[in-house]
Amino acid sequence: MRASIKGSRVLVTGGAGFIGSHLVDALLLQEAAEVVIIDNMFLGKRSNLSSALSKGAILYEKDAEHNEALSEIIEQHNIEIVFNLATKALNYSFIDPLDAYLTNVVVLGNLLELQRKGSFNTLCHFSSSEVYGTACYEPMDENHPYNATTTYAGGKAAADIMLKTWVNMFDLDAFIVRPFNNYGPRQNWVQPLASVIPLTVRRIMNGEPPEIHGSGKQSRDLIYVTDTVDATLKLFDVMQPGQEVNISADGSVSIEALVSKIAQFMCYEGDVVWTERRKADVDCHNATNALCRSLIDLHIRGIDEGLEETIEWYRENIT
Repeated sequence: MRASIKGSRVLVTGGAGFIGSHLVDALLLQEAAEVVIIDNMFLGKRSNLSSALSKGAILYEKDAEHNEALSEIIEQHNIEIVFNLATKALNYSFIDPLDAYLTNVVVLGNLLELQRKGSFNTLCHFSSSEVYGTACYEPMDENHPYNATTTYAGGKAAADIMLKTWVNMFDLDAFIVRPFNNYGPRQNWVQPLASVIPLTVRRIMNGEPPEIHGSGKQSRDLIYVTDTVDATLKLFDVMQPGQEVNISADGSVSIEALVSKIAQFMCYEGDVVWTERRKADVDCHNATNALCRSLIDLHIRGIDEGLEETIEWYRENIT
């Protein structure tokens, strides 16, 4: 039987990043005995963990791709549960495609081998909706084929396959959660690795026009970051080894409509700059969360509420 998070010693790889830091906060609220973070600070920030570190979380500014460092931390803290969020941003795959690919594969490979050797008990791996590419059908479910369009997504897809084969061969207690397009406080706003929401907010705050690449009709299934974390911790108790589940909202929104919403909330009435479509951009993400809802009580924040909270956070934190 899988041990409860409460009272367990937990490691979060990539725990100083956007989703990872929110997960760390939630694990502390769940009364984990110890929460340990390993992050190479590629996009992670110590400021994301200011509250968590004050409450006893432990941060190692090391790289989970280095198996020796990862193994030492797991052994030193007698880790029982690992949440793997170590990755590099999607946009980074256009800068260093091989490194973006390998990070996803190497970190998970290290963890699976350590788990196989008995170093810890349970692994929750964070995949990405990017493994699916553009929707072949809507809404996209867990049977949707993998159709990665970037090396980031290719690495994520390879990692998912790795996990399922290790579980099949060695009976590991490991499973996959697959969030769709997360947004919310702490998401990176610095170019060239920023996503559309923080980038649009930052441009408007700086008196610059927002940009839309391509037609603007490409869609994203946006889910507020704390809803993803809440779903993950609920799923932790019910997921079967090798199982994968999408975590998504209740519908998608086009990039054009999204930028328009942000402009409206920020009282921006200026121009929008239209640029060429980005190569390898996903055209459509629109998922079903039916499986997730069948397993847990899934809470989804409305896009308007989530955007307003996100914009307010950026107003207070972007300098």
